[in-house]
Amino acid sequence: MSSIKYRHLSRNSAHRRALLRNLVTSLIANESISTTYAKAKEAQRLAEKMITLGKKNTNAARQRAKSIFFEPDRHMEKLFDTLRKRYEHRPGGYTRLLRQEPVREDQAPSAILSLIDGPRDMRFSMTAKAIVRQRKENLPMHELTAVNIRKVTRFRDGGEEALEEEIKKLETAMEDQSLEEKEAFEEDGTTYEWVRGEKNRRTGVRGEEKKGPGRLKRQPVGADKIV
Repeated sequence: MSSIKYRHLSRNSAHRRALLRNLVTSLIANESISTTYAKAKEAQRLAEKMITLGKKNTNAARQRAKSIFFEPDRHMEKLFDTLRKRYEHRPGGYTRLLRQEPVREDQAPSAILSLIDGPRDMRFSMTAKAIVRQRKENLPMHELTAVNIRKVTRFRDGGEEALEEEIKKLETAMEDQSLEEKEAFEEDGTTYEWVRGEKNRRTGVRGEEKKGPGRLKRQPVGADKIV
């Protein structure tokens, strides 16, 4: 009795291998890729093995990695230097897979595959944003946020300091944005407020200024609601 041990991805063996090599090369280079969920899952398996090769840092590991990379001369140093040092004390789980809304016309399940503890770590960024919001609104630390703080700082080099630095950057960016909006709104002497865009009751379609769920638009204070 046989069982399927991997996804064939509707390709023959050679084409499937070339596809995964390309995805993993892009992941190591850019630290984040967006593709179909099935491809991301298979690329994740190979990416984890690549990071393990980088941590071994032996001649055999280098030869194996070189056979997988496209343009290995551009990426070998990052794998065997930058990423090896980043994950030196992490026992495993070097990548994170997050589902996202389908981005292809055929509505195939999509996902984002990224390296963790790096500059494009989505959980790190989302945790920082959550802390900024809670501090701004004087809310108590949410239990889930506390769990995420431990996860994103535990193995990151200088994790707590890096998180606090990211929080300060976000707070500064929010202050600058608020100042720019205030100056822009007051140019014509009219006081504005942010309001939620709503669908046109007759057509069910959002107006040009109101596309997208939850998007905000500005209107003069006291103005009649536009539908």
